[in-house]
Amino acid sequence: MTKKTCPISDFRTGQEVEDVFVLVQARQAASRNGPYWDLRLQDATGQIEAKIWSPLSSEYTDLQAEQVVRVKGQVRTFREQQQLVLSDLIHLREGDFDWSELLPSSDPPPRQLLQELQELCRRELTHPGWKKLCREVLGDKQTRERLLAAPAAKAIHHAYRGGLLEHTLSVARTCLALCDQRPDLDREILLVGAVVHDLGKAWELHFGVAPEYTDSGRLLGHIFLGLQVLEPIMGRIQELDSELLLHLRHLILSHHGEFEYGSPKRPKTKEAFVLHFADNLDAKLNTVDAALEGREEDDPWSAYQRSLERKVYRASSTGGSDKGRDTSGKSASKRCLLPLKE
Repeated sequence: MTKKTCPISDFRTGQEVEDVFVLVQARQAASRNGPYWDLRLQDATGQIEAKIWSPLSSEYTDLQAEQVVRVKGQVRTFREQQQLVLSDLIHLREGDFDWSELLPSSDPPPRQLLQELQELCRRELTHPGWKKLCREVLGDKQTRERLLAAPAAKAIHHAYRGGLLEHTLSVARTCLALCDQRPDLDREILLVGAVVHDLGKAWELHFGVAPEYTDSGRLLGHIFLGLQVLEPIMGRIQELDSELLLHLRHLILSHHGEFEYGSPKRPKTKEAFVLHFADNLDAKLNTVDAALEGREEDDPWSAYQRSLERKVYRASSTGGSDKGRDTSGKSASKRCLLPLKE
């Protein structure tokens, strides 16, 4: 397997590069000197424009987005932006590279997030049925591989590799924190609901250079797909009675909150309300983080966010509470390794 040696984020003008990237864009264009390829390359740390100038460009006839390539070239500067001028390009086959080096990912990495989620379930769950359900879901080989790669959405929030696990773990922790304030809540079913509420997204989305909906995702949606995965498992667990299973199904079906947001049912139990608001809160905060990512210190306002229907503002921190922030004002606990755009 070909391993990356130089991330895009470390490129310096004049540097000679020989490394692996994924094509995000590939189009042919023409200049006074002849036809050329206008490319955009990506790895897990960023993107860069690349050119294959004439006459070398004529040697390449089928460059397409989502192809993985090994290139040679030099980093140059054009109009104050770095670009890579290529002298060689070869295609790589599946298995000759590691997708985790090429796609933006959660931080911590997905495998660590999955381990933390499993440990949370082991520590918090005492009911034999709920323990068994989470163990089967998170221990299934196919489900694990999908969860490790899955984003939580096509765009807007957690739209990167491991984003679904990051979102799931955050929602689970928020639910448990609310249970600490409200002991009357069913702590265990809320944790289980948080773990599985978005499970269907691992089948709803295709995980490539840009997340895209699968046919089943477009036709059925992640709520139905998640229940479809869970029903056989729930049917095998004798320790779960019909009332508990009914409540869990309601948590999944109602977690979007309102009909206009794609929710088949609206929340009708305290736990369903908690799960809905915890889910919505985490999605909104991740959207705000992405909107403010990379803003200059003297420009605290984001661009207009269509999903939020507003700009958002990076407020000054209370004195003494800046330890978790770097000098640009960005959170030091940044998740995604590549800034997101709508």
